[in-house]
Amino acid sequence: MSTAAHSLRIAIIGAGMSGILAGKKLIAAGLEDFVIYEKAPQLGGTWWYNIYPGVACDVASHLYRYVDEPNPEWTQLCAGGAEIRAYFQAVADRRGVTPHIRFGREVAALDWDGSAWTVSLKGGQRERFDLVLAASGFLHHPAFPGIPGREAFAGPSWHTAEWRHEVPLAGRRVGLIGAGSTAVQVASAVVDEVARLTVFQRTPQWILPLENTPVSAEQREQRRANPRLMEEEYRREMQQTIDTFGRAVIGDVALREQIAEYCRQYLATVADPVLRAKLTPDYPLGCKRLVMSATYYRTVQQPNVDPVTEGIERIEPEGARTRDGRLHEFDVLVYATGFEAHAYTAPMVIRGESGAELGEGWADEREVYRSMMVPGFPNLFLIGGGPQSPIGNNSVCLISEAQVAYVMQLIEGMRRGEYRHVSARPEAAHRFIEEVHAAMPRTVWASGCKSWYLDKKGRPVAWPWTFERFAEDMAAPVMGDLDCR
Repeated sequence: MSTAAHSLRIAIIGAGMSGILAGKKLIAAGLEDFVIYEKAPQLGGTWWYNIYPGVACDVASHLYRYVDEPNPEWTQLCAGGAEIRAYFQAVADRRGVTPHIRFGREVAALDWDGSAWTVSLKGGQRERFDLVLAASGFLHHPAFPGIPGREAFAGPSWHTAEWRHEVPLAGRRVGLIGAGSTAVQVASAVVDEVARLTVFQRTPQWILPLENTPVSAEQREQRRANPRLMEEEYRREMQQTIDTFGRAVIGDVALREQIAEYCRQYLATVADPVLRAKLTPDYPLGCKRLVMSATYYRTVQQPNVDPVTEGIERIEPEGARTRDGRLHEFDVLVYATGFEAHAYTAPMVIRGESGAELGEGWADEREVYRSMMVPGFPNLFLIGGGPQSPIGNNSVCLISEAQVAYVMQLIEGMRRGEYRHVSARPEAAHRFIEEVHAAMPRTVWASGCKSWYLDKKGRPVAWPWTFERFAEDMAAPVMGDLDCR
């Protein structure tokens, strides 16, 4: 049966980086019949939700962008959150994506009826689509620690993804739970205005002293005048990332040790040996996401900062009581405790062929094909960080670019009338996961530490190979691995 281009109706879930990318690629291909559902009132995804003090990307600005959308206006080596969101807004406006976005529309369920997907929204609205691209991301469901008494605190408290800017911090005592990238950025941003900052650290981090240097007006003008400079910088930074940290986490122990030694030299700038010992990791570099900061060790040595490594026993109205019996009092409590990184498509209920529910099928094993296709769920694609994607190896922008290009090739097959439905064959997905499991022991994620690269059963859900292999796998579909009907 022939399938004309205009008959393909496509739903994209999420108007973050990946959703905007998918939208602009569809428009470029002449596919205008698509809708982007976004539960927030504005686009940006992670960069709309995360507006805490000091928020910035931990990837260089000229690498954290679309391949065909260079930006000469970045003002820092690693752009701040507001700049990044403005960039995505500008791209969406310029490429005609914004009119396709339906803001304030949260998808509750997806149901496959044998020929198409029914998208059900919270509120009851329902629409049918030929394909669904789930670009809902993985860093937007706040995670809270299981500490008793969280509701007992008498003062204002919030997660960093729900920052309350109306609450002043100046001159107040602030408790900060967490020591990862977000906590490091918040601590460095607020330390000079608060009366006292108590930082609760469960696990010390490996910290790379990356100076977030400003980009001068002269440099920006040079990039405007000569876009080739940006392209050269993009290619250089991409290759450097692939050749260093990208390889260190998947088995290059010597390279990983070189990076670790650089981090140790930075740690040596902490004068107090007791504090330095508290900040020293006891697990391999890369098992948790590497923190980038040239300011944090200076921050925690400030006289108004109290780094606490004793575990929190419970939250009380006045503050947090640690297991040594000490009550740490503060006026404001901030949770920098990350996200439910493995929620993926949750809380959506997705029912595929025979009514199979995706979440139930993933209870024991997240069996996917090439990180983005699930057997029994035709015409559904996970983009921007599904299970086993290389989120620990490279910029998520590069991941999404490769995945969307892969999907567009399958869409082209539909436009040519070669098939109407496509999904991964169960045996292909099983083979892929078996290969992942076989390769994972040599990676740093299998070294025993706890991190958001592991699922709740302690199994790594990252990409165990080089980024070059990912690019090769995404270059063209292997049609024999796919069920095309």
